Amino acid sequence: MNNNRADTPKIAPSLLAADFSCFGDEVQRVTDAGADLLHFDVMDGALVPNFGISPPLIASVRDKTELVFDVHIMVTHPLSYIEALIDAGSDIITFHIESHDDPNLVIEAIKKHNVSAGIAYSPNTKTEAIIPFLSSIDLILPMSVEPGFGGQSFLTNTYNKIKELYNLINDLENTPDISVDGGVTTEISPIAIQNGATILVAGTAIFKSNSPEKIIEQLRTVPLSET
Repeated sequence: MNNNRADTPKIAPSLLAADFSCFGDEVQRVTDAGADLLHFDVMDGALVPNFGISPPLIASVRDKTELVFDVHIMVTHPLSYIEALIDAGSDIITFHIESHDDPNLVIEAIKKHNVSAGIAYSPNTKTEAIIPFLSSIDLILPMSVEPGFGGQSFLTNTYNKIKELYNLINDLENTPDISVDGGVTTEISPIAIQNGATILVAGTAIFKSNSPEKIIEQLRTVPLSET
């Protein structure tokens, strides 16, 4: 997806932190605030101990914005979800390497619909697990919290994973985006960017703010290079 590592990072508000009683209004609020993508978490209560946003809920807000729908599925059998997520209007589908389906088959199932494919991996999973798939995907997501719940604190060892990924993918012909998801704040974002992150997913920091446009702008601020 991203072939220019100097690009300003994209900001993806995580709808898991939205007020579900006015979900459509929340989508409009962060769209108006300058979001680059919208991040949806789909969970099955099995791969992770929680339930998240459903494909029908994603579909219900597809006509409210033209932003890219970045869908992160934390499910045991991602192949069972692909068709429903495509129908819901997903633009990027990111599945977990810890899931039970063959990663190559999942990537193939996503890409045959001309949708971008991503792989996520949990904090306890080593980067080596996703190396065989780096040339086939458009996005890589090293989780900076335990997947399944919002509002957690950022795990600082994620910085090293981001840097490791940046070094691994820098010479690939199709350089995947590096997304960071979990506990991202305006204090963390500059360090993540310096280490190579190109997409920052933030939920609480954006949705709990009275000025989401200011938070989004602060999150995407590219740190000055050291001289």
